Amino acid sequence: MEFEFLSPVNDILMAHNELLSEQAFGNQIDIHTSKNGIPESVTEAKFAIIAVLENRSDINYLGESLDLLEIRKALYSLFPGNWSHKLVDLGNLQKGESVDDTYAALKHIMEPLLKKNIIPIILGGSQDLMYAMYRAYDNLEQTVNIVNVDSKFDFGAVTQSVSNQSYMGKIITEEPHNLFNYSNIGYQTYFNAQEEIDLMQKLFFDAYRLGQVSNDISIVEPITRDADIVGIDLSAVKASEVSGNQNTSPNGLDGKEICAISRYAGISDKVSSFGVFEYRNSKDEEITAMLVAQMIWYFIEGVNYRVKDYPFAPKDDYLKYIVPNDVEEMVFYKSNKTERWWIEIPFISSLNNKLKRHTLLPCTHQDYLNACNQIIPERWWMAYKKSIN
Repeated sequence: MEFEFLSPVNDILMAHNELLSEQAFGNQIDIHTSKNGIPESVTEAKFAIIAVLENRSDINYLGESLDLLEIRKALYSLFPGNWSHKLVDLGNLQKGESVDDTYAALKHIMEPLLKKNIIPIILGGSQDLMYAMYRAYDNLEQTVNIVNVDSKFDFGAVTQSVSNQSYMGKIITEEPHNLFNYSNIGYQTYFNAQEEIDLMQKLFFDAYRLGQVSNDISIVEPITRDADIVGIDLSAVKASEVSGNQNTSPNGLDGKEICAISRYAGISDKVSSFGVFEYRNSKDEEITAMLVAQMIWYFIEGVNYRVKDYPFAPKDDYLKYIVPNDVEEMVFYKSNKTERWWIEIPFISSLNNKLKRHTLLPCTHQDYLNACNQIIPERWWMAYKKSIN
């Protein structure tokens, strides 16, 4: 694998590791350093951290540079769980000559990792980097589901240049069209133009308001279970949880909720890349850095507890429930391992092979109970409508 665009982590971090316990992350993972270069163990790893120091497409960019040293310092100080998967830190992707050069470099780095089933953990940088993450899937011959934890939808205007608030518009309109579904978790209505809210409904994408998520964090699990890419914008976290320089609102997710979402993303058998964006350096950044470090920790823990119970296994591992309905007979599957639920989308089987992976849609037990009472699950409706348009 080629990683010529990556620079080593700061030597200060290696000196910091000398002060840590031997059991701390900083002394348990292989790190790209100026002395040792890219870790040879990357081919055996399950996770690869890549810090992308690109923020020029932030609409508030004023020429400031980005340094993710404090996040790494916080992460290295944590203790790993009783995990089996290996983590490497591949270092930093510096700004390219242009933002497009940075996108191309990130895509180039991610492609071989994805093909080897190594999960890139991207630390940014402005959130338009999710566009490069998405394009890294172009050669994998699959459709892509994106889950974005964000207070905004980030569509922007069609004529607007790509920024951290318009990259989703580029993903939707640009060929090749690999996007199958986009889900937003934690949006706040007053931060989104009505046209963007209407577009979410027109394209049959999923959107869950902050109040819904805070009221029942478990609704996030089936959403992330069907994702390929999960990105988190730190502006979705309320201001009281982070340092003063972050671009946040008085309302938002708290620390426990954002870590729970990160763990749900990890537990998903499908999530193959994960990113945390919109970090801003400040004099009191230790709080934010530690929160990001804990989000990464929970994501890694989630992956280590994956059970691979997507219903392709022997039928004895699942219970099948058929619910008659006026619209269409609904078929549910329940895993005997985890008691997680799926609902069948029967029309998908008649479409091309790229969409067959979406035949089963993750859902909740409550969706099954609602269907028994002739209340059609909303996510099923959205998928149904998407298929006939």
